[in-house]
Amino acid sequence: MEPPFFWEGTMSQTIPGPDGRPRCRWCVATPDYLRYHDHEWGFPVGDDRRLFEKLCLEGFQSGLSWRTILDKRDNFRAAFENFDVRKIALFTEQNVERLLQDAGIVRHRGKIAAVINNAKRAIELIEKEGSLASYVWRFEPRPEELGTPQTASVSATSIALSKDLKKRGWSFVGPTTVYAFMQAMGLFNDHAEGCAIRSEAENARRTFQRPI
Repeated sequence: MEPPFFWEGTMSQTIPGPDGRPRCRWCVATPDYLRYHDHEWGFPVGDDRRLFEKLCLEGFQSGLSWRTILDKRDNFRAAFENFDVRKIALFTEQNVERLLQDAGIVRHRGKIAAVINNAKRAIELIEKEGSLASYVWRFEPRPEELGTPQTASVSATSIALSKDLKKRGWSFVGPTTVYAFMQAMGLFNDHAEGCAIRSEAENARRTFQRPI
């Protein structure tokens, strides 16, 4: 899951960043984490390609750390045609074998197959719903459905989205994976209270035009 949910008791959920401003504790582990936290994580996304990419990468992360996936993200983009669903949907068993030899990505047959399957399912969903973004944002949780930031790894809305995706034939989209996806794509603001980026993410969410 992403980020790690291990802050309990009285431990502060923030820690000073390199500029002295408080950040979510998880993001100061590496400069790449910090950049991802400050400029991507929790900011709303309405682009179908980016949403599909993130769902795929969260699937690859299952059982691993987000740091592993983030380090390999450019390799994943190269391997999977920049997550263009119409190109991926045409992948064959030959492509799968090629990807299993690609040391730049996570070489897991089931996860690779899931990306190809999910690309086909994404095309079906887009044709029916108009866009992946308009579909996903229908599951945006209401404020009263959210708990304290960074204290959960699943929610009623992530369970609902996971179930609906599975019903549509998607794979590697369990409720914890979907929760991390929703968290990262800004469907709710899970930056810790006191994090300097929380207000920036909230401002972005306030001005974001929800896709319809």
